[in-house]
Amino acid sequence: MMRTEPDLITVVSGLPRSGTSLMMKMLDAGGLPPLTDHIRSADEDNPQGYYEFERVKKLKEDRAWLPDAKGRAVKVISALLMYLPAGYDYRVIFMRRNMSEILASQRQMLIRRGEPAGATNDPDMAALFDKHLRQVEGWLAGQPNMRVLYVSYNDLLGDPLAGAQRVNTFLGGGLDVNAMAGAVDPNLHRQRSGRA
Repeated sequence: MMRTEPDLITVVSGLPRSGTSLMMKMLDAGGLPPLTDHIRSADEDNPQGYYEFERVKKLKEDRAWLPDAKGRAVKVISALLMYLPAGYDYRVIFMRRNMSEILASQRQMLIRRGEPAGATNDPDMAALFDKHLRQVEGWLAGQPNMRVLYVSYNDLLGDPLAGAQRVNTFLGGGLDVNAMAGAVDPNLHRQRSGRA
C-alpha cells in the first residue's frame, strides 16, 4: 500500500498523445488508485485504456468531484490545469514526448476515426504546442500548491525502472516500482522519430 498523504491529489498531465495514459497505468500498477469512470474504452489508439474521468473535461464549470480525487491519480490534459481550484494540494506528473511523435500519433488517431487530419500543418501545430507548453510550465512554476515532476515518455520507454523510481520518489515512496516498470510495453511505441 502506498504511503501517501490522503488529502493530496496526484495529477497526470501533458499534451494529448504524450503518454498520460501510460503513466496512469503505471501508477495503477504501482498501487496508486486512479480516478476513472471507464466511459472511454480501450481502442486501437490506446489498447491499454485511457484512464479518463469524463467530468474532468468540464473542469472549468464542474469541480464538485475534486474531493473524490484525494489520495488518487487523475488525468487532466495540460489545457485544463489552470482550472484546478486552489484549495487543494497537487502533485503533477507532467508527461513530455518528442513533438514529431505527438503530431504523428494525433494524425494517425484522426485518420482512424475518419476525421480530417490535415487542417493545420505540422510546423504550425508544433509552434502552437510549444507556445502552450511554455505558458503552462511558467504557470505551474508559480503555483504554491503544486509540485511538478516532468517525465519524458521517450526516456520512460528506454528505461522503465529508472522512470518508475523517479516517480516513486517524487510521490513519497511506497509504490511497487517493479510493477510500474512491468506496465510499460515498448511495443506500444508506434510513432517514432529520429530526433530527441
